[in-house]
Amino acid sequence: MFEFWLRESIYTVSRYFIFAGGAFFIFYILFKKQLWFRKVQKRMPKLTDYGRDFIFSLISVTIFSTIGLCTFFIFREHTNIYNHISDFGTPYYILTFIWMFFLHDTYFYWMHRLMHLPFFFKYIHLVHHKSTNPSPWTAYAFHPLEAVIEVGIIPLIAFTLPVHISSIGFFFLFQIAYNVYGHLGFELYPKGFNKHWLGRWVNTSVAHNLHHKGFHGNYGLYTLLWDRWMGTLREDYDKTYAETTG
Repeated sequence: MFEFWLRESIYTVSRYFIFAGGAFFIFYILFKKQLWFRKVQKRMPKLTDYGRDFIFSLISVTIFSTIGLCTFFIFREHTNIYNHISDFGTPYYILTFIWMFFLHDTYFYWMHRLMHLPFFFKYIHLVHHKSTNPSPWTAYAFHPLEAVIEVGIIPLIAFTLPVHISSIGFFFLFQIAYNVYGHLGFELYPKGFNKHWLGRWVNTSVAHNLHHKGFHGNYGLYTLLWDRWMGTLREDYDKTYAETTG
């Protein structure tokens, strides 16, 4: 059991360091001057912000690994996780990735709005929002209780529809990559993407940066579906996106 937890921890920490560390090196060190025109807030976070985010991220990783141990080792036989793609076929395998995408997007939006209720925000979510100018290291910087809620998507996936173990792995690689992009502080999508018929539904680094800066609105993770449907998309989103992408 300890060996499984250790492997899970190493995998999660490595994933965090590769994506967050790689993005930080490229955008905040190597090509900072060249890409500065794409910076959402024209200032850099403080060293104390990096340190705080890093410490809380390591705590979150420990919690994620523990929930992974419970889901994929202790209670594995009670889950709907399967090992052979042939059991359900390739089309179903692909479908489960799409299903996890929208399930997580929905779970995150409503969980995130819950975290913004006064009590939960003051005592839990404020840790994440101390980074008003987020960086890649902010991606996993949660209060321990919020980390437990965040990782609740794992058992939710495992105990509902049958999902192949590798599909879960690929999905969470995508999750950390997009989470780092959301906290990147630089916009990668092209000018006018926010007005495109597809792009208007996609969550962007600008959108999530505005959430950290203004504390309200733009609660989505991968998409802006729920924000647009629930009327929680910030009014300054399009203006800021246009200014950032020039």
